[in-house]
Amino acid sequence: MRQVAWMAMLMGAGVAMIQAPAGQSGVGQIPKELQPFVKIGAPAVVLENVRVIDGTGAPAKDNQMIVIEHGKITSAGPQTADQLTPTGAQIIDMNGKTVFPGLVGMHEHLFYPLPDGGPGLLPLYGEMADSAPRLYLAGGVTAARTAGSLEPYTDISVKQLIDAGTMPGPKLFLTGPYLEGAPSIGPQLHTLTGPDDAARLVNYWADEGMTSYKAYMHITPEELKAAADAAHAKGLKITGHLCAVGFQEAASLGIDNLEHGLVVDTEFYSGKKEGVCPGQRPPQVELAKMDVEGPQIQGTIKDLIAHHVAVTSTLAIFESFAPNRPPLNQEMRVRASLLPDAWSSFVTTRAGIAQREADAPAENVATRLLQMEMQFEHDFVKQGGVLMAGCDPTGYGGVLPGFGDQRGLELLVEAGFTPEEAIHVATENGAVWLGEDAHFGTIAAGKDADLVVVDGNPATHIADVEKVDVVFKDGVGYDPAKLIASVRGLVGLR
Repeated sequence: MRQVAWMAMLMGAGVAMIQAPAGQSGVGQIPKELQPFVKIGAPAVVLENVRVIDGTGAPAKDNQMIVIEHGKITSAGPQTADQLTPTGAQIIDMNGKTVFPGLVGMHEHLFYPLPDGGPGLLPLYGEMADSAPRLYLAGGVTAARTAGSLEPYTDISVKQLIDAGTMPGPKLFLTGPYLEGAPSIGPQLHTLTGPDDAARLVNYWADEGMTSYKAYMHITPEELKAAADAAHAKGLKITGHLCAVGFQEAASLGIDNLEHGLVVDTEFYSGKKEGVCPGQRPPQVELAKMDVEGPQIQGTIKDLIAHHVAVTSTLAIFESFAPNRPPLNQEMRVRASLLPDAWSSFVTTRAGIAQREADAPAENVATRLLQMEMQFEHDFVKQGGVLMAGCDPTGYGGVLPGFGDQRGLELLVEAGFTPEEAIHVATENGAVWLGEDAHFGTIAAGKDADLVVVDGNPATHIADVEKVDVVFKDGVGYDPAKLIASVRGLVGLR
């Protein structure tokens, strides 16, 4: 192929040089803290003969070529014999591999449940400031919204370190501390004292750099309205995992996004009282007897779409409460990443869920609710709703950053989406909601080179999304195996 020259990059302060592979003349600027994790470091890279899933929902395309220069995609399209490539570029034959956009995780956290301390001790979550960013990036998540913070200043510091190039991780979009009403669901959350307090917190954390907010289970309608108004006055958005407020009421109060979907909506519960969270179990038992295609749930779908309220799919966390899902032999990579005590706590709880199902199958509604959630999300999208995705690494454990996001794609396909549609949900939709779609979310010339390269073909076998070979973030290709190995056994500790 013919080649054209490109400008050499100047060395910046505190930035070391990585040599291109043997036979290549290019050099790139990679901060020394990131170098141990870099697999492809040339400033110009050409991916030849690659299958592309571009993030728009369009069918996969074979025999494509992507050119990356200085962190940007400069061209992407069918490969031809006379295409121009940059002088000195690292040219890589991608035969047998597939590229799709970096995942835009929209329900992510930098914390994880600590092992059960025993009777009478508090349920606590620890900040995974080291392990979570690396696992997200290794799993193909190149941008992540933290949908609720427990250690907001730690989240801010981690973002600053990532942005400065002194630690690996995705582009972080930080959500403020939970806006939780009374009684607070956990000891690490602030309890709102009323609408004025809700607005005060929105304004305070906006000044600290948070770009969105998360309403939580016991927030009242008045507090939610005050928070939404304060956020919108600053050009920011609010999402919510709600209980005291039903979905349709939240839509009327101005919420922009709802987390998890149908399974947490309490508006159908016969015992629901205005502004009061009835707990989770009783509403879910009643919900399991409903028909997603019935007028009540379909009415909620139509109302959310009319109010332009997005929904974030978190199927991986719901699956963890269904008996014997996912198959335990698929969880070995999770075990290797977990602190041994965290793994023990996870498998003990998982075994208890399976045993309760065996003892009283009629009382276990988790499998039914998972199926209903899948149907709800599919119907929501097919009627014009905006669905996004994230893994929510919480619950009782087992759903890990990155790994859980990949599993979410597989579950979206199980829900009836094509693989290309599932990837669209997990890439472009989140980028649009964040207002960042001009920069990432799809594969197109001019966008950031945030790309996931996997072995195989997810368009025909969605589980191939787990076979990550390299993750490009701003044109730097990271080695997922090295990122994962660097925090082996640390999830649940740090």
